[in-house]
Amino acid sequence: MGVVKVHGIPLSTAAMRVMACLYEKELEFELVPVDLRAGEHKKEPFISLNPFGQVPAFEDGDLKLFESRAITQYIAHQYAGNGTPLVCPDPKKMAVVSVWMEVEGHQYDPAASKLTYELAIKKFLNATADNAVVEEYEAKLAKVLDVYEARLACCKYLAGDCFTLADLHHLPTMQYLMGTQAKKLFDSRPHVSAWCADIMGRPAWSKVLAMQNKA
Repeated sequence: MGVVKVHGIPLSTAAMRVMACLYEKELEFELVPVDLRAGEHKKEPFISLNPFGQVPAFEDGDLKLFESRAITQYIAHQYAGNGTPLVCPDPKKMAVVSVWMEVEGHQYDPAASKLTYELAIKKFLNATADNAVVEEYEAKLAKVLDVYEARLACCKYLAGDCFTLADLHHLPTMQYLMGTQAKKLFDSRPHVSAWCADIMGRPAWSKVLAMQNKA
């Protein structure tokens, strides 16, 4: 194993996703700060790690990756024997995990990320949320969470009875939204609410939040 490096900032939802995975796998890593305000993510040397100029970038020895969900899948498979099993060796069970990872990326995240920006990030920037956009995307997220409520009535986690990447990938935006008016969308659905409390209470996630508090 080489030196694992995550290039990014602890407030980035994508970087948080990668760090949560590393902590679940009990792997040591170095967080390499990237000054976004100075535009370091759009310049060398960072742009050689991620040509799209977005955090995070990831290094494991001579392997260089970008895109947070691809990084978490690499970590989960490469270090399958470490820490929490986040993927399944059984192809059928892994297919179910993959379905819900796709749901997170294509159904949940577009709405959740938009709301995170409007309700949380804009507050950091001393900007005002666009109420029309918030209303539109709260309705979209509510429809997704209705599907989740039905799914979680049948099993403890999205892909079955075990915590996997399908659940972990939700944590960053969920964390931000729980501090906003969008919290009501999660709290009003009992199975979703219980799932949120479960995954947000994981020790690995607490370590990600501790890194945020130091930033």
